[in-house]
Amino acid sequence: VTTLGDSMRVPGFGLTSSHQRVNFLFDDQLLQGIEGESLAAALLANGIRLVGRSFKYHRPRGIIGIGSEEPNALVTIERPTGIEPNTRATMVRVYEGLIVKSQNRWPSLDFDVGALISCFSPLMPAGFYYKTFMSPSIAWHFYERLIRRMAGLGKVPEQPDEDVSTKIHTHCDLLVAGGGAAGLASALAAGRAGARVVLADENPWFGVGLLHENHTIDGIQAYEWAKQTINELASLPNVTVATNTTVIGRYEDGFVTMIETMRDAPSPAEDRIPRFRFWKVRSKSMIMATGALERPLIFPNNDRPGIMLATAVSGYLNRYGVLTGKRIIIFTNNSIGHRTASAISSAKAEVVTIIDSRPESFGPWEQENVTKGIPIRWQSKVLNTRGRKHISGALVGSINSQRQEWLGCDVLAISGGFTPTISLYGHTGGKLGWKEGQGTFVPDLSENNFTAVGLCNQDETLYASLANGYSAGQRAASNLGYRFDQVWSPTVIGDDLLATFDPMSPSIQDSQSRKAFVDFQNDVTAADMSLAVREGYHSIEHVKRYTTLGMGTDQGKLGNLNGIELIANARGEAVQKVGTTRFRPPIIPTSMSAITGVLDEHLIHPIRRTAVHQLHEEAGAEWVNAGAWLRPLFYRRPGETDVDAVNREVKLVRNNVGLGDVATLGKFEIWGPDSMAFLERVYMNNFSNLPIGKGRYGVMLREDGMVFDDGVTSRLGKHHFLMNTSTGNTDSVFEWMTQLLETRWNTLRVAVIPVTDQWFAAALVGPNARKVLNRVVEDLDVSNSEFPFMGVRSCKVAGIPARIFRISFSGEISYEINVPSDYGESLWLSLIEAGQSEQLTPNGVESMGVLRIEKGHFVVGREADGRTSPYDVGLSRMISAHKWFVGKEALRLPIMSDTNRRQLVGIVPIKVEERLPNSANLVSASSPTSVTGSQGWITSLTYSPTLGHDIALALLNNGRSRIGEGLVASAPIADHSIGVRVVSPHFFDPKGERQNA
Repeated sequence: VTTLGDSMRVPGFGLTSSHQRVNFLFDDQLLQGIEGESLAAALLANGIRLVGRSFKYHRPRGIIGIGSEEPNALVTIERPTGIEPNTRATMVRVYEGLIVKSQNRWPSLDFDVGALISCFSPLMPAGFYYKTFMSPSIAWHFYERLIRRMAGLGKVPEQPDEDVSTKIHTHCDLLVAGGGAAGLASALAAGRAGARVVLADENPWFGVGLLHENHTIDGIQAYEWAKQTINELASLPNVTVATNTTVIGRYEDGFVTMIETMRDAPSPAEDRIPRFRFWKVRSKSMIMATGALERPLIFPNNDRPGIMLATAVSGYLNRYGVLTGKRIIIFTNNSIGHRTASAISSAKAEVVTIIDSRPESFGPWEQENVTKGIPIRWQSKVLNTRGRKHISGALVGSINSQRQEWLGCDVLAISGGFTPTISLYGHTGGKLGWKEGQGTFVPDLSENNFTAVGLCNQDETLYASLANGYSAGQRAASNLGYRFDQVWSPTVIGDDLLATFDPMSPSIQDSQSRKAFVDFQNDVTAADMSLAVREGYHSIEHVKRYTTLGMGTDQGKLGNLNGIELIANARGEAVQKVGTTRFRPPIIPTSMSAITGVLDEHLIHPIRRTAVHQLHEEAGAEWVNAGAWLRPLFYRRPGETDVDAVNREVKLVRNNVGLGDVATLGKFEIWGPDSMAFLERVYMNNFSNLPIGKGRYGVMLREDGMVFDDGVTSRLGKHHFLMNTSTGNTDSVFEWMTQLLETRWNTLRVAVIPVTDQWFAAALVGPNARKVLNRVVEDLDVSNSEFPFMGVRSCKVAGIPARIFRISFSGEISYEINVPSDYGESLWLSLIEAGQSEQLTPNGVESMGVLRIEKGHFVVGREADGRTSPYDVGLSRMISAHKWFVGKEALRLPIMSDTNRRQLVGIVPIKVEERLPNSANLVSASSPTSVTGSQGWITSLTYSPTLGHDIALALLNNGRSRIGEGLVASAPIADHSIGVRVVSPHFFDPKGERQNA
C-alpha cells in the first residue's frame, strides 16, 4: 500500500484547491485527493494513467474526457450499502474512505491475461460472432459459457443496493437543460419575467465552461458573471436550480425525467440522506442548452492511455488544478486545440508542438501561441503512437509530403471539432439537419415550445450564446403570458469565433492494418466500419448492431459521428443521407434503484396483513410477499432447515390435519336479479344450474381466449353469490368486472362488492379435518352425506357466525371457514385448541404449493402465464357450448385447440434420486444440446415428501399424447441437465377420492 504525491497539481488553478484533503483506495493503493473533485481528477493528480481495459480486446485504457461522455474510465465503487459497477470516474466525487476497483481485468489491471485476445484481433472483426461458433452444435454449451464469462465490463452485484433514493414531481413553465452561458441567460430572462423555471446541469457548478474563457461579460470576468447570475436565479422564488442533475429523458406532452446525485459519500443511517433523486417534470416549454462534446480524431493506436480530448486537458486544469501531463502534444483541426495549448502553457507545462491539419490560420488563439513561441505544424497529422500502458510518443507527418518524425510526449490532446449534444431533441423524434461548415448535425427546430441555444445549436461565439439564450428565455416567457420590461444586450470583450474548421475525414488509408479506433469502449475500429459496408450493411442502424458502434454505456457520445462519416465515405454518399441512429433515453447510465426511488413497500403500496398476522409471527413464520399481502411462507421450528419445515408441513396435511391462512384470496359479493347472467358471461363454464348452498370452480378468459383467472364461486341465495379469485389477481379481476358492467353491460342489474378485507378465512385441511371441525361447529352435521364436496354452509364456529366452504386446493378433505375479520384471531386460536389431540399446527403457502403440484392444479402466473388457453391446461370439457362468454370467439380459432400447442403435463426424473433443474427447457433426448430444440419448459417444480422425489408441472408441445416419453430437462446457464419422463400432471390421488371422502 503506497501513497502517491500530488505531482500533477498546479497551485492557483481550480475550483476545489482550497478544499479538504481526503484518502481513498484505487485497486488497494492508498491515494490522496481533494474533497469535491472528481475521481478522474484525483487519479490524474496522483499520476495514475491506466484506469481500465477495453471490452473486446482488453487494451489499456485511460481517461479521455471530463464528463458524462467518458467511455474508458469505468470503475466499480464499493460502498457500505453495496457495490456499484460501471461507474464513470469523471462523475464520482472523491470522499474520505472511497474504495475504487478497476474492472474487466484479471488478475490485475497492470497485468491482464485478457489482453492476449488482442493478438487474435484479425480473427475477431466486426460481427465475428455471427460467423463463428456454428459447429459442431454439440460444442455450443462450451462456447456459450466461454462467451458469457468474457462478456460484460463490471460484475453485477449479488446483493440489492441498500442506498436510499427518492423521487420528486414538479411542474414548471420552462425547463432549461444545461447551465452554461446560454442556459444561464435563458433562465435569467424567463426568471426575471416571473415564469416558473427549473434549471438543471450535470456538473457541481454552473457555468464551468466559462472557466476556459478569458472574456469579460458586461465588464466582469466570464465565470464571475456566471456566479453572479446563479446567485440572482437562486434568490428568485419562481426559479429552481439543480446542480449534479442530468436531464436523462424527454417524452411527449412536455414530460421530462432528470436524475440528481445528491451525495457520493455514505450517509449515516440516522440521516438517511438519499443518494439519488429522480425528477419527474411536466414542463410547458423547454430550452435545450446542453452544449457540445469534443470529437476525437481517428488515427492508428489513438486509444492509448494519455490520449485525451483537448477540452478535457484544459478542463482538468481549470476546474481542478490538475495538469494531465508535463510534455503535451496537441493534435487539432480547429482553434480549440490552440486554446488548450495556451491554457496549459500558462501552467508551465511544455507544449511540445501543435499539430494542425488546416493550412495556416491565425485567429486570436493561434496568434497568442505564436507569440509564446509554441511550435505549430500546419497541414500535419498524427500517423501513429507508441507506448505500452501509457503514450510515450507520436509519429507526426505532413499531409502533403512523406516527411515523418517521432516526437516524445506523455499526453496527446486531440480535438476534431464539436458534436452538439442533441439527444434530448431526438428522444421525441426531432429531425436533424446537417451543417456542412461545422461537419455536424444540428436540431432542425420545428417543435412548438422547444428551443435549442448555445453550442448544441452551433452558436459559435460567446456573444451569440448569451444573446440567443436570453432571447429564447424571453420568448418562452412571453408565449406563456408573462411580461418583461428588461432587454439585455450583453457586452462581451475578447470573444472569438471557432475560427476555421477542417472537418478532416476520419478515414485512414492504412486503417485495415492498424488499430484506428472509432468506439473506444467496444473496440470498434475504422476497419470494422469499412467491413460492415462491404458485407452489405448500409443502414446506420444495421451497422450499429453489426459492429456494436455506440452500444456501450456511453451510447456513442464520442464515436458515433465519426462512425457515420466513415460509413458515408465507404458508401460514397453524403453524411446527411446516412443519417443518425435513434436517440433513446436515458442519456446516461442510470441505476434502477435511482429510478424506483425508496425501496420501501409501505410507501408504494400499503402492506396488507391478515387478521392473524401477529399469531403467525409468534408461531415463527417466515414471510413472503403475495401481491400486496404478507403471507407466512412456512413455520420453522428450532433446528429445522427451510426444507425440513416445508416437508413437515406437507406430511402433516397429507397424514393428519393442518391449518392455513387463506384470507388473502379475493372475495366479491355479487348481488342482484341479473347476477346469474353476469356470471354466465364472465366464466367460460356453465353456472346456470348451480343450486343454493353449492360452489363451482370457474375459469375466466380474456378477450383473446387466454386464461385470466380462476376460483370458486358459491351460491348463497337466489340472487346472491360469493366469488373467490386468486390473491395476486384480485384487483385486476375487480377492475375488469367493473369495466364490463360500466361500459358494455350497463343494463345488467347487478352489484359487485369487494369484501376481501371484511372476511377472515382459515383452511382446515387433511384426513382429520372433519374430526377437528366437528368439535367447534354448532348445529351442523359435517358428515360427507350432509356436507359434501363443494358444499356451502352457514353456522356458528366456536360461537362465531361463520360460512364454511368445502373447497380443496390440496386434494384432501378441506374446509375454508370464513368469519368477520375482527373474529379472526378468536377463530384461529379455537381451531388450534380443538386440534390439540391431532397436533394441529399451521402450514404456510410453500407447503400449499407442494400440495398443489402433487395434485396437478395449475395456477395463474405459472402454468397460466398469459399465453395459455383452457385447452392447454386440460379444461376443454369445462367450456360451455350453450352460451356466450368473454373469449368464446377466440376459442373458435383453430390455433387455440391445435394439438401441437404446449399442454400441461407432469415431469419426473428418470433417476428418482436426481434433482430437477430450475427454469429448465424440455428438449429431445436424442439432441439434448440443440440450441433451438426447446419443446416446452418446466413451470413449477418441488420435492414431494409424499412421493419421495422431485416432481414438476410443465407445458410441453402436444404433451398429453406424449405421456411416458423420455426427454431431457436442460438448464444451460446452470449447467444442469437430467433425463426426465413425461407423466400425468396428477401425481397424487388422480381420481379425487380423498377430497370427496
